[in-house]
Amino acid sequence: MAADWEWDETLYAGSAPFYAAGRLPYPAGLAGALAAALRLGGGGRLLDVGCGPGSLTLLLAPLFAQAVGIDADPDMVACAREEATRTGIRNVSWRQLRAEALPAGLGMFSVVTFAQSFHWLDRPRVARTIRLMLEPGGVCILVDATTHQGAAGAEPLPHPRPPRADIGELVARYLGPVRRAGRGTLPNGTASGEDEVMRETGFTGPTRIEVGGDTVLDRTEDQVVASVFSLSSAAPHLFGDRLAAFEIELRAILRAASASGRFSERASEVALDIWHS
Repeated sequence: MAADWEWDETLYAGSAPFYAAGRLPYPAGLAGALAAALRLGGGGRLLDVGCGPGSLTLLLAPLFAQAVGIDADPDMVACAREEATRTGIRNVSWRQLRAEALPAGLGMFSVVTFAQSFHWLDRPRVARTIRLMLEPGGVCILVDATTHQGAAGAEPLPHPRPPRADIGELVARYLGPVRRAGRGTLPNGTASGEDEVMRETGFTGPTRIEVGGDTVLDRTEDQVVASVFSLSSAAPHLFGDRLAAFEIELRAILRAASASGRFSERASEVALDIWHS
């Protein structure tokens, strides 16, 4: 993470509906694997930090008596709330809230999750706060996943893979070669070294669970377009008045790659690193 990069509210501006539509789902077996590993029996409380449109929150909520999802982006929270209503999951509450504002009166939790969100945060500060919010025996889980695109591979699939390299070149032509993130840039990408941060703030572990990696999903042209706009590095607002032109070129690339407008992707394996307080 660049030393001079600072989070701002435009990081995922305009991406929420595309995130929900374009991201690959978490493996169906993830909830069961976590329930078995932690011996979850429908009690306790879950806090999902950086919940986005609730993809993980709603998958795990049935394992708990209550779940809380927080995200800094108001549109993400609105999408999560709508999806909870649509699916009839009623034991979840939602807050528009930055992780750095915790504990925010939310109380104590048995499990706290960060799904593809920890790298955006003031990690030492947030980890210290989360440790104080965990009940005795509680755990913090960092979810390592790639959901905006499938796993690389050369094996034949039912339909062509989305031409991700060509899409990346198109984004760079419109937005420049340095990765965009909100109003700033990340020339060296997002932060790493999560293990060191967690240990330095008093957590022990991790115990790793790996799930999925064997599911092939069919994707439409619209879903692949949505997956691009779901990225902080290609959020719709970054294109300004050239957004429509970019989408026209993006769809032309996709149609050249698949005359049927259908694509296939193999979902990547998801890893859950369980840290004990």
